[in-house]
Formats: sequence, structure tokens, C-alpha cells
Amino acid sequence: MVLRDEEKDVLVDIVKKTIQCKLDGKISPGFQTESETLKEKSGAFVTLKKDGRLRGCIGYIEAQKPLYKTIEEMAIAAAFNDPRFPPLMRDELERLTLEISVLTPLKIIKDISEIVVGVHGIYIERSNRSGLLLPQVAIEYKWDVWTFLEETCCKAGLSPDAWKDKNTKISIFSADVFGRHW
Repeated sequence: MVLRDEEKDVLVDIVKKTIQCKLDGKISPGFQTESETLKEKSGAFVTLKKDGRLRGCIGYIEAQKPLYKTIEEMAIAAAFNDPRFPPLMRDELERLTLEISVLTPLKIIKDISEIVVGVHGIYIERSNRSGLLLPQVAIEYKWDVWTFLEETCCKAGLSPDAWKDKNTKISIFSADVFGRHW
């Protein structure tokens, strides 16, 4: 999926209007789009940062709904339902940056040499545990491949070296990442 700038602007607008409606106690306007691309099902995440620090991040790993609907739903989730943070307050808006990550499908890998830091995100699964880190996280923290794998394991609630276990499934994906200051 390749998004045009206008389609990215539509998605950013959906995030902003959805969060604003919720803060105003109004029902979301029920967005529609003519874009066939935005109607395609795709995994996506909405990330909110306040003063450059994570404030909320939630998404779907795999395609479940049309992209524009996923973004609307994840905007609410990231702003008000991320269990790591209290619900967003109106006075935080001017300090927010929003980021949207539109994901490619997951690809299971057999060798970690397939991971390219800055290009790929990682999804790790073992038993009933799983964890995901978006591609931009490794760049932000200046991680190498091994640290990226270890941190993804920790996010899954596994030991840092769990990625070495033959029962651990490692998948990669890419993302079209874009955002705006509020």
C-alpha cells in the first residue's frame, strides 16, 4: 500500500477530529472516504507523544478493518485507553505530536540477518506471549539488531534472550510512518 500525501493528510485529520470529538463529549462524525487505498484493510498504529515522550500507542498488527476506520478506532485507543497512561486531557493537545504507522503484512523469518534496523519492525511470539516494536523505535533509541530483539522480547514479557529459543517465532514488517504536530 502506497499512500499519497493527500491520503496521509486525511488520516491525520481523522486522528485529530476523533480525539477532539471525544474530548468535547461528542460522537465521532463517522468518516467516509472516496480513496480506494484508505478503504483497504491494513494493520496500523497511532502513536501520541507529548513533549517528545510516549503518551499513548495502540494499533492492530494485522489487517482487520479498512485503514481509515482502523485509524479512527486507534486514535481513541491511543488517547484514552492505553493502560500505561491516564486518559488524554484537553490541555495536553498543544504539546502533542501524532504519528501514524501503516504496516505491511507480517513475514516470519528464519534468520535474524533478515532484520534491517530502521526498515523493519519486529513481532515476537512464544507460547501465549507476544510483543511488537515499530521500526522507528530502534532508530529513536539507536539500537542494533540484538538490542532490538532483546527489547522486543522484554515487551512480550519474555527474557531478553528468548529470541534465540527455537520455539520463539520472529516476524518482521515495514511501516509507512508519518505524523504531525498537533
